[in-house]
Amino acid sequence: MSAFPKKTEVVVIGAGIAGTMTAYQLAKRGVPVVLCEKGRVAGEQSSRNWGWVRKQGRDPREIPAIIESLRIWEGLEKEIEADVGWQKGGTLYIAKTDEDLAYFEHWLGFARDYQLDSRMLSPEEVDQQTGSEGRKWKGGIFTPSDGRAEPAKAAPAVAKAFERLGGTVLTECAVRTVESAAGKVTGVVTEKGTIACQAVVCAAGAWTSYFSSNLGHTFPQLKVRASVLRTKPAPLITQSSVSSPGASLRRRQDGGYTLARSGGSFFQLVPDAVKHFPSYIPALKTSMRPKLRFGAEFFKELVRPRRWNGDQVTEFEKNRVLDPTPDPGTLREVLAQAQENFPQLGPLEVAETWAGMIEVTPDAIPIWSGVDDLEGFYIATGFSGHGFGMGAATGLLMSELVMDGRARVDLSPFRLSRFTDGSKLELNAR
Repeated sequence: MSAFPKKTEVVVIGAGIAGTMTAYQLAKRGVPVVLCEKGRVAGEQSSRNWGWVRKQGRDPREIPAIIESLRIWEGLEKEIEADVGWQKGGTLYIAKTDEDLAYFEHWLGFARDYQLDSRMLSPEEVDQQTGSEGRKWKGGIFTPSDGRAEPAKAAPAVAKAFERLGGTVLTECAVRTVESAAGKVTGVVTEKGTIACQAVVCAAGAWTSYFSSNLGHTFPQLKVRASVLRTKPAPLITQSSVSSPGASLRRRQDGGYTLARSGGSFFQLVPDAVKHFPSYIPALKTSMRPKLRFGAEFFKELVRPRRWNGDQVTEFEKNRVLDPTPDPGTLREVLAQAQENFPQLGPLEVAETWAGMIEVTPDAIPIWSGVDDLEGFYIATGFSGHGFGMGAATGLLMSELVMDGRARVDLSPFRLSRFTDGSKLELNAR
């Protein structure tokens, strides 16, 4: 771990893809930055996601940001002189029903507004794209300029590039709280001491709402547990990331596939879930449709402290890395469905399974925002299962917001105050 600093200009909380990219972009501008992580770099969802970097299927409000993100991803390996597993192979969604096709056609209208290279595919073109023969799909939608990267490599590589620019990374160093005076940030209190600073970016993933609530900034953000597996090396059928009925797959650098399923996640009923449940009812009716689960986690969070001081040991130190148990039933179904959809893969052998906690907002779009009554405190969270691909844009946009007070992309749809100012939350189902 780097030597403990007493002061800096900006502290970034959370060394996932959002936090490392934000710290890196600030350091590129010559800003002194300290990146604090309660556990290890990319220990949680940033190393557990699918690895897709896609424009396709995005909420229309996100498209300008994901265009910026793809631009950065495409040149990232050269810029930081490190392997992140980048591959431009496209994204393919396969339609099983006429309803699927209708949704793809509807989304294509947004793609045309931004001159994206997305296009509809015929059933024969879907077969050709995946090396299939005679699969009776209705068709599909394809965006060839989309890509993929290796989650386990990306954030650690960016963190090292940040350090080469003079930034400081502190692992196993939880930020307990933020100090302020006259409505302005003055520093953070970590488990190892206080760091004076002028700004704080909280990019703590599934922990962000809980951390912010201690400062009086409560907003709806719930955790969804998603299970994933990787296979041993298998035949290459496509370079594209593919979403098919019941199973999604991404080719890996090691020759295997990452397999998972949209809608195969579990929404844990905890006290915050009960509190914010009405806000999430629309999401439960869409393709997100996580399954509801009630268990011991409810009671653990029920007795969890809601307020604490900087001299108290916090939940962040007690839980260095969220490491939920994957759901074996879901993964058995995903594996079987992948082999049924793509028999050309042959028998698939499972190499590893895991789960991650995804932070979800009611409208399924991020929060990139300052807060109204604490100058210098910023939040980057709520990526709702698509934050990895957006991570490069998050770093760029948050660095601009912190240093310039605005970003090259209109961030008003992503403001924190949308949850409290009476705005109607719009959910565009994927």
